[in-house]
This record gives sequence, structure tokens and C-alpha cells, in this order.
Amino acid sequence: MAQDDSSGTDIVAADSSHAAHPTAAPGTAVIATDAFENPGFPPHRPRVTDENPQREKRAQRTVYTLFYLSILGSVWAIAAYMLFPIESNDVGAVRLNNMFFGLGATLALLGIGFGVVHWGKAVMTDVELVDERHPIGGSPETQAAAAKVFADADRESGFTRRAVIRNSLIGALIAFPLPAVVLFRGFAPQDELPVELLSHTMWQKGTRLALDPSGAPIKASDVTIGSAFHVIPEGLQDLEHGRLEEKAKAAVLLMRLNPDELNEKADRVGWSYDGIVAYSKICTHVGCPVALYEQHTHHLLCPCHQSQFDVANHCEVIFGPAARPLPQLPITVDDEGYLVAQSDFTEPVGPSFWERS
Repeated sequence: MAQDDSSGTDIVAADSSHAAHPTAAPGTAVIATDAFENPGFPPHRPRVTDENPQREKRAQRTVYTLFYLSILGSVWAIAAYMLFPIESNDVGAVRLNNMFFGLGATLALLGIGFGVVHWGKAVMTDVELVDERHPIGGSPETQAAAAKVFADADRESGFTRRAVIRNSLIGALIAFPLPAVVLFRGFAPQDELPVELLSHTMWQKGTRLALDPSGAPIKASDVTIGSAFHVIPEGLQDLEHGRLEEKAKAAVLLMRLNPDELNEKADRVGWSYDGIVAYSKICTHVGCPVALYEQHTHHLLCPCHQSQFDVANHCEVIFGPAARPLPQLPITVDDEGYLVAQSDFTEPVGPSFWERS
């Protein structure tokens, strides 16, 4: 449409959208009619195993051979754990055990993985499918279709029909977890239950509290309010065997609070000395070292899983996954003013999942 303004200039206004869609209101979205067409599947390319029966049999043999290798790897991992035992303070024994056990576990896992992948790529039925989206529902038709999917999958994979592959896979899956069972069982002593082992540490009546790692004994006068010390039993450094095992059970945190802020249980009166308290450093969740002390709130924090304990209230759990307070070590001072233990811990140290009386 042409229009003449006061200056005599022609102004041309063209509304293309109204011209193309005279009935559409301004701002209406227009859906294009030339949408992209579905090209469909490309031509099917048969695999070598689809055209050559001998290659198919070879692929089957490869699959169950991999599964048998997985079983062999699991058995070797168990045997290696026993043939190459870990000896105390022998780094070479640790390396041999880790290497041979790891090789067996690797073969067990890779055998299953490669076998399943090769089974799917070379042996199972090779077809292209489209999985149409459908509304969520559980109608009889849907249930029947789902059952048909499982039946078709069984038929196409040959799981029921190919007995050698199926049985070797089942054997590999059964054998694969066994090395882990043997390995985790080895974490505990063979002749003692964990609860019995963790019920006794190096602490006994009269054992001096010593700094970790120097082993220097600690005087009560050296512990100021708000301070915290990492503590081990005196004499731990002199052990020739089992030093790390004993330290893992006997490690202690020593802190001093204002005596007026310390709330002691009735059955624990006298377990502290002038506001100085000692608690196990081993978290009651899964045994991580509780190493962070906040002197203003009197809170101990386990940095692994964020359990928090209130030192002013017998280390009760105030946050996190820990299930019980840290065990307290009864302490006092000897004639020379050094801090000493009154006895061993009165309960097992460490995680709470051990059976307890």
C-alpha cells in the first residue's frame, strides 16, 4: 500500500505476515508445513557371523572362553591371596600380594566384560528397532507386550538355547565375587573376632600418655585450656612387631576444657583430671581418624564423613552417621605430674558395626 505524506514522499508499507496468513493475529506462531522427514533406517548390513556359520561358532567359542577365563581369574585371585601372604613390615610381600591378587581380579572382571560385549556384537540377533514412547500405564496389553519383549530378548540372545554360553556366564558371575569375600575376610584375625580384638589395647594402669609421633610423655601442666594433642601409649615406638596395629587401636585425642564446662556422667566421675579428657581417636562410624578439634564449641569433627562429637558432654554424637560416642580413656597423673591411664578402654574402640555385648 502506498501513502503520500505531507512532504510528498511515497511510503510503502508491506505486511508480509498478514499477506501470507490474512486470518492470523499479530504475534501468532506459525508452524512450518515442510517438517524434516524421517529418513528411516539405513540398509541392513549383515555381519560376518550372520553369513558364515563357522565364524558364528568361532564367536560362540570366544564368548564362553572369555567366561571360563573369568572363572580362572577368580580362582587365581583366591589362590594368590593365600600363596603370597602379607607379612608384617615386609613391603615386598605386600607388593607381591597386591600384584598377583590384582591380576586375578582384573582377569575375572575383564573376562565377563569382554565376553558379554562380544556376545552382544557377534552372536545375538542383529536387528534395528525403534522403541516408541508410550504413556505410563499397566494395562493388560502393556503387560503382554512387556512379556513379549522378554521372550524376544531370550530368543534373540540365545540365552536359553545356547547352554554353553549361559552356563559359563553363570559360573563366571558366581566365581567373580569370591575373591572379594576372601579378601574382606582377611581383614579380621583368623583366630579372634573383631569385637574381642578391639576390646583390648596397649593402654593399662600406669601407662603414660605420650605425644604422637615423638613418644615424649606429657605432663598435665603442658596441657593448656583449648589445646589438643594426638596421643599414643608410651613405649609404642619400641615395639618391633605390630606397631601400626597397636597404634590403630590405641590412638587418643587429649583436650583440656574449663572444668566448669565439662559435664561428666555419674559413672565417669574421676576419669578426667582438672578438665583434661582423653577420647579414642578412632571414629565409631567406620574407623576413620577423628582429628579436628574446635576449642570454642568443644566439638570434634571426623573429616571423612562429617560426624561430630561434643567433648563437653562425654563425646556424644551431635551430627553425622556415627552411632555412638567415642570411647573415653580414664586418666590421672602420677607422682611426677605426668598424665597416665587409669586402665584400658572399658568398651571396644572403633566402628559400631561389630557385635557388642
